[in-house]
Amino acid sequence: MASEPGRVRGDVLGVPIDAVDWGTALDRIKVWARSRESRYVCICNAHSVITAHSSPDFRRVVDEADMATPDGAPVAWTLRRKGFAQQQRIAGPDLMWQYCQLASQDGVSVFLYGGSQRTLDRLRVNLAGAFPSLRIAGAISPPFHSLDAAEDAADVRSINASDAGVVFVGLGCPKQEMWMSQHRGRIRAVMIGVGAAFDFHAGTTKRAPRWMQNAGLEWLHRLAREPRRLWRRYLVTNSLFVAKTLQEMLGQRHTARKDAR
Repeated sequence: MASEPGRVRGDVLGVPIDAVDWGTALDRIKVWARSRESRYVCICNAHSVITAHSSPDFRRVVDEADMATPDGAPVAWTLRRKGFAQQQRIAGPDLMWQYCQLASQDGVSVFLYGGSQRTLDRLRVNLAGAFPSLRIAGAISPPFHSLDAAEDAADVRSINASDAGVVFVGLGCPKQEMWMSQHRGRIRAVMIGVGAAFDFHAGTTKRAPRWMQNAGLEWLHRLAREPRRLWRRYLVTNSLFVAKTLQEMLGQRHTARKDAR
């Protein structure tokens, strides 16, 4: 896939993340969706970066994404430290909500892929209530097991037949990113991996208060609510992110001192 004109990416622990503001991110998706272009967007937090840092396959998926936004506050802070002083946090739940508002005005329909049937049912009701003009072209709750070729082909046919311009994918990281990469060129829509956004907007999981989001503490709120499921993701990967960032900073200082001699 050719690089987007004007695209700028910064290095976050060796992982390329787009230095992009809200307006640019939404405009890109709007243009792609109107043309039904087969693209995919990764929403990258510290967990995504550490996974990409340790897995060449996942690193390739993020590197080849049409856009990889800085979801987690630590990722946005790293980009600011590296010269993108105004970098904003482009989080999955917020991107989904803001694009749904635009789609309701644009007449572009959206498709929901992932989550439980209960979550999808509640999500559709909440989205319709917030955006009465939004066209939800369809929704699929895939089984937990890996789909065979026939099942996968059936899902692809359903999505393409719906004529949706955007497919929100809520399978969790890294499954959703791998799924989007495998389906670029097959699904005629923009695929956006939004993680827990389905649960937040359906009301099945409560999102952190705004002050915690702004302070970079949304992970702590989620950990407190689901410690058994999320302790490894947040305590281990967040610690690794901090440790590797400090290591990188110390290495840069050492290099700067050598160059100054």
